[in-house]
This record gives sequence, C-alpha cells and structure tokens, in this order.
Amino acid sequence: MTFASMTGFAECAGSHEGLHWRWEAKSVNGRSLDLRLRTPPGYDGLEPPARRLAGERFQRGSFQISLTVEPQEAVRGLSIDAAALASAVKIAREIAAETGLAPARVDGLMALKGVIVQEEGAPALDAVARAHRDAALLESLGNAFDRLVKERAREGAKLAALMTAQIDEIEKLVTDAGALAAVQPQALRARLLEQLKDLMAGSVSEERLAQEVALLAVKADVREELDRLTAHVQDARALIASGKSVGRKLDFLSQEFNREANTLCSKSSDIALTRTGLAMKAVIDQFREQSQNVE
Repeated sequence: MTFASMTGFAECAGSHEGLHWRWEAKSVNGRSLDLRLRTPPGYDGLEPPARRLAGERFQRGSFQISLTVEPQEAVRGLSIDAAALASAVKIAREIAAETGLAPARVDGLMALKGVIVQEEGAPALDAVARAHRDAALLESLGNAFDRLVKERAREGAKLAALMTAQIDEIEKLVTDAGALAAVQPQALRARLLEQLKDLMAGSVSEERLAQEVALLAVKADVREELDRLTAHVQDARALIASGKSVGRKLDFLSQEFNREANTLCSKSSDIALTRTGLAMKAVIDQFREQSQNVE
C-alpha cells in the first residue's frame, strides 16, 4: 500500500443490454470509512456489495458515490394507464351516443395525453437479468474505485513530499535548539551573577552561586525534549516511507511533537531558544494539518 491522501475524485461509465450509466466517486478526509451511496429507484440492492468493494480498497475517508442511469430511447419502457384509457373510452361512447358521430378510433384514444406512459425508472427484470445487470454495474463501480485509488495515491505522493520537507525543517530547528541549549548554563550563571551583584553587592560565595546555577540549569535542561524530538523525526520519516495506512499514527505523532515543543518553550530561559521553539511549533501545526489528510 502506498502513501495515500484521502482526497480524490474518479468516474467510470458503462453499459449493459441497452442500459447506460455513470458512476462518480468523491472522497475527502474522515476519521473512518464512511460511504454514502446515491442510486435511482430500483437499484437499492447495490449498496451492500458497493460497501464491500470500498472496504477492500480503502481504510479511511468520507465517500460520496452516485449512480446516474440513462436507458436508450429504443428500450425505454412504455405502458398503458388502464384507468385513463377506460375513462377515455367511456367519454368517447357517451359522445357518440349523444351526437350520433362515429365512435373514436383506438389510435385516437391512445394518442390522448396520459394514456401512454413512458417508464423512466428501472425496467422490470427477472432475477437472472437483474443479477447480470447488477454484476455489470458493480464491475464498473470497481473500476471507478480503482481509479480513485490511483488518484488518492497521486495526491499522497504530493502530500508525502510536503510532509517530508516539514520534517526536515523540524529537524533543523531541533539542531538549532540543541546548539542554543548548550550555552544556557553559562548564560544562566552570568545573568544570575549580575542580578546578585545588584542585590547583595557581591556578598555571595562562589559555592553558593554554583549551587543556584546548578539548580536553575536542571530546571532548564531540555536535552530530554530534544532527544524525544529527534526520535519523533526518525519515526515520522519511517511512517511516511512505509505508507501503510499511517494517517492516525502521524496525527498522534504530531501531538507528541507539539507536547515536546511546548515543554521546550516553557523551560527556555533564552529568547533565541524560545523563538526557535515557537518556530518549531508553527511547523508542527502545519505537519499536523497535513497528517489529517493521510489515509
């Protein structure tokens, strides 16, 4: 299975015994496999096998499937409205009796509006004919689904390239954050020393100062967060490469990315590190948006 988007559109036309149709299949992102099928009257039996065909090809997505049927003019059904014909005959006889005119001819009666009815719905079929018709319709639907699979894969390839670029940017920002975090203890010591000099006129011992700096350094240590972010980068690349219905996993991983970036920003005591963390959060948000389109 390739890396696939949940967005796509496909259609397929077919015919059988003078009956012509067109399937249209559209999908967008969804939390599960949700299929909505629209068919003309008389084709309701197609829904269960249509759902099976979709389940064989797709894992997630919200699908709208529609069937349009158009029989040939030569095979459109014609029927006689018996009630309308009986009324016309009765009226014709009454007029002939009252006026003495010749009775109305059959062709004239049949030409009256409403006597001959053209059937626009599905023609009446026996069980065997209906089974053959439905088999042809479902084969055509399967072809439409296969085209939709290819379309979602093409969109998925674009999505994979975009998300890989975002992962590259996150990795770069993690590296930048690591370089900035490495100098935090020295920066903390200098800042604390400056503050203590102003407050206590240098009456604090070096040992006491070292203890305070060590305490602050422990609280501001972001090495664990950076290590987890690095591991998440590797996991994200592996998921994109596997392409095996990884949308949910990528969405969850983006939440883990965001959690570590939040902690990084909260521990930061340096404006440059904070800005790097915020830039990372912006890219992670973009990554999460895209992950929600992955099957």
